[in-house]
Amino acid sequence: MSLEILSPVSGKTTAMTEVPDPVFAQAMVGPGIAVLPSGGRQDAVAPVDGTVVTLHPHAFVVATEDGRGVLVHLGIDTVKQKGEGFTLHVVKGEAVRAGQPVVGWDPDAVKAAGYSPIVPVVALDAKAEVLSGLLTGGDVEAGDPIFTWDS
Repeated sequence: MSLEILSPVSGKTTAMTEVPDPVFAQAMVGPGIAVLPSGGRQDAVAPVDGTVVTLHPHAFVVATEDGRGVLVHLGIDTVKQKGEGFTLHVVKGEAVRAGQPVVGWDPDAVKAAGYSPIVPVVALDAKAEVLSGLLTGGDVEAGDPIFTWDS
């Protein structure tokens, strides 16, 4: 079954290898794509329909009905911000629809704090070959498709 993964933020898509963190760049948690967000406060939205199974101010995982998990990580090392500048719109365990706001944040504030605002979007525990249509180098709006995950 094909699962369309939507961009959680507006910005420019880039290869995961461009993420300045080896855990993401080397696809240790799974393959995917990253989005360099456009500036200004924005809401990060759910990349798929499912349940919020992990929720931190700087990162969240939405699991689909068939058990596939998609990780959205808002910036690199942003855990060090201890939630400052992030606003949760949902609670852990909540069912969400693709495109629904999950976390409000400001990529410019992340950059000003000395962190990379890049947003890895990861197909957790997937093999790279099950992903297709990875849109790299393209401008996207939050909610636009960025890749397909085939099971």
